[in-house]
Amino acid sequence: MFGTYREDDVTVLLKDITGLVTPLPTVSREKLIQKGVHYSAMLPVEYEPTAEYMRVYREALAAFAPITARATMNVAAKILARKGKNVVLLSLARAGTPIGILIKRYLREFCGVDVAHYTLSIIRGIGIDKNAVNYVLARHDPGAVVFVDGWTGKGAIKRQLDAALIDYPMIEPCLAVLADPAGIADLYGTREDFLIPSSCLNATVSGLLSRTFLRDDIIGKDDFHGAMFYGGLVDKDLTYRFIDAVAQFFVAPEVLRQYHEQADGEADCAVSGLAEVEVVRREFAVADINLIKPGIGEATRVLLRRVPRCVLVRDLDDYTRLGHIYRLAKEKNVPVLPYPLKVYRACGIIAAMGDA
Repeated sequence: MFGTYREDDVTVLLKDITGLVTPLPTVSREKLIQKGVHYSAMLPVEYEPTAEYMRVYREALAAFAPITARATMNVAAKILARKGKNVVLLSLARAGTPIGILIKRYLREFCGVDVAHYTLSIIRGIGIDKNAVNYVLARHDPGAVVFVDGWTGKGAIKRQLDAALIDYPMIEPCLAVLADPAGIADLYGTREDFLIPSSCLNATVSGLLSRTFLRDDIIGKDDFHGAMFYGGLVDKDLTYRFIDAVAQFFVAPEVLRQYHEQADGEADCAVSGLAEVEVVRREFAVADINLIKPGIGEATRVLLRRVPRCVLVRDLDDYTRLGHIYRLAKEKNVPVLPYPLKVYRACGIIAAMGDA
């Protein structure tokens, strides 16, 4: 184990590559990505939040911890109903890890079910960490596996998961998320594109671990995919403050039942997520659809570690849900534009770097 997650919360199936990789500045990394270097072969320099941004984060956490808890309880109940008490949670690092811990905690403390929980890497355009999957299969029933992530954007990770598990026909490619505005997850807490507060920060709400890394000179054929530990940020680690802030709103299953209709009933839009992204792509003349990142979580990631062209929002006055986006956009001088989004509340567009 490395990072600041507790061993009884999650088993981290990642190789510690601390000190082996030098993180790259955002612009340098963006140029390389758009020239064809895979994003997993590099690590970004961690964004250091300003005092004002941290104030906005704390406000967002206070405002959205209750709905995050409700979505966690709802999807946990669905997981239990689908897989039974021997369920094995496989969180997709890194955004899925704290969500998996929350689901595990709810099942243990309120349902009396102590489930196994691992976190492993899946990389868009490459696939899932097969060494990690094989590690789990050597210890658990493949029929009990559920994959966990925070939210859905365009659905790229779900499609990657479906493709990766063709090699594992004994495993159902069942993806559980808290927020599923794209409408493509198998199990979800809500369809609403709401702010999961952990999306506002990077390593400091993720056990001080980097996003996952894969490069042949560092990751051997028998290794797990890698991640870096930001030990220098120990005094800024907010991982368990986030988890505890959400968990304080957990309630017993009999109380939860009254929430189900409300959580499930968040308006399903007639427009699909991909269709909305395609409209944005055409209207803003974006050649590569991978430069469009829909949803609050994905738009936040664009501002934290990519080079944004602009951010589209459904409602410019929605400071409660989007205040952190406005703060980041102001810090980085990124335009925020009103746009009639139907599926999502926000959508980030990454700047094309041209031949730079």
